[in-house]
Formats: sequence, structure tokens, C-alpha cells
Amino acid sequence: MAEGPQPKRKREEEEKNGGDATQGGGAAAFTLSDLRVRRVLRESARDKTVFLHAERTGLSGEGTDAVVILEKTPFQEEKIPDLLKKPMNAELQMHNDIYCTFYLSPPPELSEIKATVVYPATEKHIQKYLRQEVHLIRETWEDYKNITLPFIQSQSFSIQWVYNILEKKAEADRIIHENPDPSNGFVLVPDLKWNQNQLDDLYLIALVHPREIKSLRDLTAKHLPLLRNVLQEGKEAIVKRFGVPGSQLRIYLHYQPSYHHLHVHFTALGYDAPGSSVERAHLLADVIDNLAMDSMYYQKRALTFPLRADEPLFKKFQEAGKV
Repeated sequence: MAEGPQPKRKREEEEKNGGDATQGGGAAAFTLSDLRVRRVLRESARDKTVFLHAERTGLSGEGTDAVVILEKTPFQEEKIPDLLKKPMNAELQMHNDIYCTFYLSPPPELSEIKATVVYPATEKHIQKYLRQEVHLIRETWEDYKNITLPFIQSQSFSIQWVYNILEKKAEADRIIHENPDPSNGFVLVPDLKWNQNQLDDLYLIALVHPREIKSLRDLTAKHLPLLRNVLQEGKEAIVKRFGVPGSQLRIYLHYQPSYHHLHVHFTALGYDAPGSSVERAHLLADVIDNLAMDSMYYQKRALTFPLRADEPLFKKFQEAGKV
């Protein structure tokens, strides 16, 4: 979901918009048929995903913006035999020697599409999913203090959805593991992009209990017990519940993160997860080693991350002559 902030079913404050839909958000109050497509924001052939700018017309006749993300769900191994057995239209497109290509129209139960809705959507949400050029930023510690941190502090996006999970006001039934320690504990939950029907695209998120840690930049050696708990207990919980060993997991943090409450991504190693490339992902084991060597490691080194051309933070770096 070029590498920029990736949209594919992420637990982001933009997608949650301040809380779970059943906790007072708008998404539960309407159906997809209530929405009218206004334009295609972006389409990803690789990820089989399309991002739409939609609108819902209210009783007053005024339209309210929404973003709809449509993505084809992964194949489920146990259903693959049915894909060829069940009656379906199979149109031959090409036949050349030993090679042929068919276009299939499988029955509905074998051709699911997942829809994620952001509603009501602001202009920021719409711009977030719009196709844009991406640039790499090299941020020094001074850049962070003078440009990035003031920008973060000026933003108003809510992360109440994170607190809802930590306080078990939402998604309590989805919790895979919890260490309740307020300083060194965390909650492990499936990420919204994973439907839990197959392990090929396994994706979980660890949300730490301390609320003052915004990102990699805030971490020092005093956070090592917390990070080690996330790494060790997260791996143990996943192998116990899903049978996937730690050697087959990619465990990392994003910088810049999508929302500023420290969280750690756990994905299947064979899954090309959005945002897992070198421009944005920092392996948790490496972060731990770096902090063990130097408590102030992430207050000293420059960090590289991608920004889209339309993002306000990119404009701040431009204004400062850093791009």
C-alpha cells in the first residue's frame, strides 16, 4: 500500500478516526450501498487493491466524504481445490504450445473482496490515499527537534482507538497476549489487514502500555526491558497460538510511524508486508542492540524515511531547505 505511508488495512488513526466503529464511529451506521463513488484515488496492481473517494448523501441532501479501500483477499489453501472443481466460467485467453491462460469467474465464496471504509473522511484522509510522488528524507536529530517534533505536536489526529484497546474498551476479544505491566507491558492484537484465515500474510501489532513513547526517537536504554518483553513474549505468544516460530517472523518498528504511540509490527517473513522495506522498517532486535550499545543512539543518528510530496511534513522540510 513507491514506499510512503502504506494504506493496506493498517491500524492507523486515520482509518480508525478516533475509535472503533461500534464505540460511536460512523462506519457502523450505514451500508456500502449508501455510498456513491466519486473518483479512483489510486490503484495497486501488485496488491490487487483500489482506493476510492466516495460520498454518502444524508437526509438533508448534503454529501459527506468517505474513503473506500477494496482489496482481494488472499487465497485460502483449503479452498483452492474447490476453485477448479466448482462450476464457473473459464474463458480461454491464450494458448501457445504448452502454455494457456484462462480468465475465471469463481463463485462468490471463492472470490471475496474486503472493503475498509474511512467515514467521515477529511481532506487529509483523501490526500493520504491519492497517488503522489514519494521522496526520501534524511532527518538528523536537530531536524527532528526543529522540524519533525513541532509538526507532530501541532497535529490533532486522535489515537483514542489505541487507548480503547489498551483499556479493553474495544477489541478485547481479539487480544492474543497481554503483559499488563504499566511500564514494561504491552498488548498484542491482529492487525486489521490480516483476516486470520491463513498464515501466509500473518500480521499482528504490539501496542505498548506507556503512552509517552511516540516513536523510535524517544527510545533510550531505560526502555530495554519493555522492548525485550515485546520481542520475547510476542514470539512466544505467536508460536503458541499460530505455530509460527520466531525465525519465520519479521519484527520491526516504522519510522516515521503512521501514528505516534509506540507499536511493533509482527509479520510472516514470507509476506511482502506494506512498509517492511529498508526505507521505513527497523528490526526490533537491531533496535535493542543499538540501545544496549548506546542509550542515546536514536537521539544521535540520522534516520531516513519516505514522505509523499503532498504531506505537510514534507513541505516543512522543503521550507527548511532540507530537500
